[in-house]
Amino acid sequence: MAECVFLHLAGRRGVSHLFSVSSAATSAEEIGNPIYPPARRKLAEAGVPLTGHRAAQLRRSDYEAYDLLVGMENANLDAIRRITGGDPDGRVRRLLDFSARPRDIPDPWYTGDFDAAYRSIAEGCEALLDKLLA
Repeated sequence: MAECVFLHLAGRRGVSHLFSVSSAATSAEEIGNPIYPPARRKLAEAGVPLTGHRAAQLRRSDYEAYDLLVGMENANLDAIRRITGGDPDGRVRRLLDFSARPRDIPDPWYTGDFDAAYRSIAEGCEALLDKLLA
C-alpha cells in the first residue's frame, strides 16, 4: 500500500517524476503475487491508483540502489538490515519516524485492520514527502 500511496501523493503534488519507488518483501510468502485483495480494495476506496506491483524479494543490492529503505515496523527494519548486510549509511528507516508521532504500523495481514494501516501509511507518506521536498 505504501508504494501506491506515496506515488499518488507525489503525483498530486506534481513531483512523482523525482522519485523511484519500489516495494520489496523481507519474507518469501507472497513473492510473485499482486497486491493483496483487502489492500487493493482499501486503496480503491481511498481513490489511490494501483501500480502493476507484484511482490518481489528485497535483495542485498537494493541497499546501494536506493537512497532510503523504508519499513513499517521495527521488525521490518531488523529484517531489512539482515538482508542488506547492515545499515552503515543510515538508509533504513521506519515510515512513521518521519511523522510527528513516530511508531510502528501494525501489519494488516495479521491485524485485519486495513483502514488503520491505510491511515498510518498515508500519514507517514505525507510526512516523508514533506521531508524529501524540504
